[in-house]
This record gives sequence, structure tokens and C-alpha cells, in this order.
Amino acid sequence: MLDLKGKWVLITGASRGLGRLAAKLMAEQGCNLILQSRSVDHTLFLEEEVKALGVKCHSFEADLNDIPSVMKMLSDIDALGVDVDVVLNNAGLQIAYRPEYCVTPPEDFSVSFNVNTIAPAMICYHYLPGMLEKGFGRIVNTTSGIDKEPEQAGYSAAKAALDKITKDMASRLGGTGVTMNLTDPGWCRTDLGGPNVPNAPESAIPGVVVGAFVDNDVNGQIFRAQEFSGMSLEDAVAKANSIN
Repeated sequence: MLDLKGKWVLITGASRGLGRLAAKLMAEQGCNLILQSRSVDHTLFLEEEVKALGVKCHSFEADLNDIPSVMKMLSDIDALGVDVDVVLNNAGLQIAYRPEYCVTPPEDFSVSFNVNTIAPAMICYHYLPGMLEKGFGRIVNTTSGIDKEPEQAGYSAAKAALDKITKDMASRLGGTGVTMNLTDPGWCRTDLGGPNVPNAPESAIPGVVVGAFVDNDVNGQIFRAQEFSGMSLEDAVAKANSIN
């Protein structure tokens, strides 16, 4: 398992749910954190928590539905003068559930693609060249297992597009020291998943972060977090490393 102590990790959607849990786990591993949310006020308490573990942490705000806002955030992060070694594109938005799916409005697609596809893609494009230059990097994009549900067409289509973009980029990364993979948290009781679903958010830990710790050339894979539920991080990463 990779030792990421002292590495800088960018986590989107860090203020709550799986992003918050992932941030705390990464801090426990000694990682320095860059936290994204829609307002820096949303991550102030988390920032205090992780700094108490002895790591560095900075918060930035961006509306992922506003791509110029995302690009400004990336520029502001650059101004820190640190190398981002790991990206956890955790943030996502399930815009609506449409029982009358034949009247799905176009904005379901435009907003969903901005948040779930275009924003994470721009973040990948921003950091990938630097990772390739130094010969190290880990990118984990969060996908969804939703399938054959036209009631959620905008969300599921946007996640399918993110899968394709991720796998296409990952196909070029063999032997570079950089890996790009996907994680599917499963259906969890988060703001996105809703309150009446089977899995606690904690069940997706450590699965949602194993792609950051793989120490082989695994690329373009989907790590399904529920398959790692209840495992130690070390055992989960060993299992992820065995995937090819």
C-alpha cells in the first residue's frame, strides 16, 4: 500500500457525507488536504478537525455547476504553490427523480453534466499533466451504479459519460506512475442517496479511497466500495491491487 503521508489531496464535495469521511481518513493517513465545497464556511469545522491530526489543510469554494467558478478555484489552488498528488472527485448531484420521465426538463441534463461530468473532467485535465511530469499521481472519480432508470436520466447519463472519459484517459496512463480509476460508493444514506436506503455512509469507507493507495498499474477500473465494506484500509488496498 502506498504511503501518502505528506502528499496533497484535493477532495471535492468535502463538507459532508462521503467527502467528509474520506477527508478524515486521508488526514489519518497523514495527507495534507485541499477541501472543496460551495462555501468555505461549510468546511471550517472539518478543517479544524483534520488540522488537529497534524496535517495541513486549505478550503476553497466553487459551484461545480458554474464551470468558470471551477476554473477560478483551480487557479486559486495553484497559488498555494503545492503539488496536488491525489484527486478525489467525490462531489456529485442527483438533480431530481422524475416519475413522469417523458417530461424530463433539459436542465436536468445540463446541470447534471456540469456537476457530474464537466467539472471533474476539467479538474482531471488540470492536474494530469503535472502528475505525468513528475511520474506520480492518483485520480479517483466517483461514479454510480444506477442503470435502466429513466426517472434519473440526467444523473445516470452524466455518470456514464464520466465513466467513459475516465476509462479513455486511463488507457493512456500505463507505465507512467499515474493511475486514474473510478469508485462506486453504492446506495448510501447521504443527502444524495436519501434517508431510507440500506447502506450507512460509513459502509463506503475505505472503498471510496482505495484507488488513491493502489501501488500497481491498475487503471480504468471501477472499485465498488461496498465490496470493501468493513475491511481495514490495508486489506482493501491489497484486494484492489489484485484487480487487473
